[in-house]
Amino acid sequence: MKRLFLIGICSLSVVYGLSSCKNEAKLEGTWLEPVPGMENMEQGITLEKDGKASSVNMATLQYKSWKQDGKKLLLQGTSIGNGVSIEFTDTMNIEKVTQDSLILKRGNFMLKYKRQK
Repeated sequence: MKRLFLIGICSLSVVYGLSSCKNEAKLEGTWLEPVPGMENMEQGITLEKDGKASSVNMATLQYKSWKQDGKKLLLQGTSIGNGVSIEFTDTMNIEKVTQDSLILKRGNFMLKYKRQK
């Protein structure tokens, strides 16, 4: 009976985007992708448990914080270029998250990350 109850709770958490089950992948961690045109280098983002975020190998895009809102990832930061700094909030759909991969999408734009080990 306990096992059936736990399976039901886990199923509800998947449907409603909750993260209460042990086997569910977490967003926290460092996520990397190849740098376009320089596939031997990587760039990405670090998402910390306390909501802080930081960029990896991206000097002009500085992430500061993040939060999850259902199936959406909201990233806040500063874009730096040509002496002008612009604060931003980027909202991405979480298409897939596993222990080792994260796929984010906004319109036709898709980012495919691998978790740094």
